[in-house]
Amino acid sequence: MNDHAVATQLAASAMQLLVELRGRFAAQGIDPGEWGKPADAEANRLLMREIAALRPQDGVLSEESPDTEARLSQSRVWIIDPLDGTREFAEPGRTDWAVHVALSVDGVPLVGAVALPDGNVLNTAQPPRPTPTAAPIWRMLVSRTRPPEVAKQVAQRLGLHTVPCGSAGAKVATILRGDAEVYLHAGGMRQWDSAAPVAVALAGGFHASRIDGSPLIYNGAEVNLPDLLVCRPEIAAEILAAIAASSAA
Repeated sequence: MNDHAVATQLAASAMQLLVELRGRFAAQGIDPGEWGKPADAEANRLLMREIAALRPQDGVLSEESPDTEARLSQSRVWIIDPLDGTREFAEPGRTDWAVHVALSVDGVPLVGAVALPDGNVLNTAQPPRPTPTAAPIWRMLVSRTRPPEVAKQVAQRLGLHTVPCGSAGAKVATILRGDAEVYLHAGGMRQWDSAAPVAVALAGGFHASRIDGSPLIYNGAEVNLPDLLVCRPEIAAEILAAIAASSAA
């Protein structure tokens, strides 16, 4: 099984587990506020176990496992977020959460899979490609709880319509499916939040970078990777120019 298939299988398996857990928690009358921690832990155990079995020589960086320096000397490192969008997972009916499984090779996110609650798994084996858009106003996805000031400024400068959405994976999936054009975030992001969505976006020909236009580098010693721009390729230059102008103002 190649790396793309491994990422896709693992993400799908973890998502199936999370959907089952969500239904079980609801049926047992457990307070939704208590769903996130055990679900995160169970999904992480599944992913860590399967990576150890299928790719025992590779390193791993997971949101839910202790980090070690061992990965820094490894070329191939799996970067996983067992439950991206814990807040949304714990809100019955919400679907804007995801499972992220990525493989960084020498810092580059070459392999990735983003599993969604509807059963779809966006992946680097068959990544979505940009299709023509007829949207009269570009739609920018922003955090539901902490939309960054730079996103507000860029939206105002370019006349964009801002759309709150949950997890980073769900936001990028929305762009890959053609239901939005831009995702801009700055502050409060880790490597596991973006590695898998960025891998799929780049494989499909979308733009993905830091907000200054520089490439996203993974498996760094610092787990923080605080800003991200994912958008349709033909509008990237205009968005980056607006970011630079807003930052300079």
